[in-house]
Amino acid sequence: MGDVSDAPRVRINTSMLAQYIGKPVCFVGRVEKVHPTGTSFTLCDGAGKNATVELAEPLDEELSGVVEVVGKVTPKATILGVSYIPFREDVASFDLNVYDEALKIIHEFPQYYPFGQKGLE
Repeated sequence: MGDVSDAPRVRINTSMLAQYIGKPVCFVGRVEKVHPTGTSFTLCDGAGKNATVELAEPLDEELSGVVEVVGKVTPKATILGVSYIPFREDVASFDLNVYDEALKIIHEFPQYYPFGQKGLE
């Protein structure tokens, strides 16, 4: 699934999962719960809704705070995570509510925020 890392991906929140089944996405949320096996975890987005991230390999570190996940949306409307980046909140805090509002704007005005179009970097 290395192609997901290289492919253009849309930034989404939980309410948009069903629209992007089978597509590469980027999801940012606060870790709510990590499964005891480390093969999945739950993120809460800026709207307070939860999304599940499934991993092919168990986590090799403790995960908490705000995390950005890149992956593909499964038919179950979960995210099959390919990579993740924990945000260092000791450096700067991340406001998930403001991020959620920004997501709504970029999805409302796609002509100004084109996703998946190569050459617009």
